Amino acid sequence: MSDDQPDKKPSRVRSLRMIDMQAGGDVSRIVLSGVEALPGNTVHEQQQYLEANGDGLRRLLLSEPYGDPAMSVNLIVRPCHPDAEAGYIIMEAMGYPMYSGSNTICTATALLQSGRIPIEDSQQTVLLESPAGIARVQARCADGFVQSVTTQGEAAYLAVPDMEAEVPRYGRVCYNVVWSGGFYAMIDAQALGFQLVRDEEPALAAFADAFVKTVRPEFIENHPELDAVTPLPFVHFMRTAHAVDGGFRARGATYVHPGVICRSPTGTGTSARIALMAERGQIRDGQWLETLSPRDSSFIGTLLGQTTVNGQRGWDTHITGRAWTLTRSRVEVELDDPLVDTADLENILVEPG
Repeated sequence: MSDDQPDKKPSRVRSLRMIDMQAGGDVSRIVLSGVEALPGNTVHEQQQYLEANGDGLRRLLLSEPYGDPAMSVNLIVRPCHPDAEAGYIIMEAMGYPMYSGSNTICTATALLQSGRIPIEDSQQTVLLESPAGIARVQARCADGFVQSVTTQGEAAYLAVPDMEAEVPRYGRVCYNVVWSGGFYAMIDAQALGFQLVRDEEPALAAFADAFVKTVRPEFIENHPELDAVTPLPFVHFMRTAHAVDGGFRARGATYVHPGVICRSPTGTGTSARIALMAERGQIRDGQWLETLSPRDSSFIGTLLGQTTVNGQRGWDTHITGRAWTLTRSRVEVELDDPLVDTADLENILVEPG
């Protein structure tokens, strides 16, 4: 190139390679590339760095025109645990969940079907590192596709039993708080007159918004082994669990603050329900619970047995579901686009080589 040629201006366009999956109707966007390596000695530390220095990625992909708050984002990162094959950071409207069943099902499926983790057997074990620790995944595969995923995350436990709140416009509400990867307020839907069907989603979201705004200022519970994970982000509505052939079936609905009623029954919501049932002696080791969402999709959770969480009684569960591919895409982010908020974004996106 001659000396009198003008220098080429650096590109203001960045690219993200993604796979969009859905499990039970909830969309998870798996970000495979386009983000700089994050510092940290664990995936949890990488998540904390991203939250503090790169939250623009979450805002971009969960907001118009790039996305929707009802979606989730899973960023694939380097694993730090010696046994893990990949790490992933979960992003939702509420922030950064430590663990999620539906997101783990989608992430494991995307990694296997994209070849990032080779499919080797019809029954395959995959270890992934989430911010909460190791997620143990059993994938059932055939003809290059993942037919089902069973995932075991962190132990669930009853964190705060038998609480009451006076919710404006709704009156007194009884609830329990269960940890299952995030703190869930567990609420009896029948006591509030909810059937947990699709037409009720706006009313469920309105109630849950008022409830969370009421109880959140006083909620100071932290996980005993992880860094602080308050404030209260989730509500799980429950109807009666009916016995069916060695297990149970129940309608349930999960709310993610602010404003989202999940399309799927949610894995962590199902695990929280199982832990609450176990505490009350309503389910035994080896029994399962099928949770039906307001849109009639379902996950099956199984009680594996009792464990301890920092000396407190907890319950191991696993969740089984299936994810489906929606699209494989390369998303271009033009940093000069006035609809792109570059704060905490430009610094973490890979510059074109």
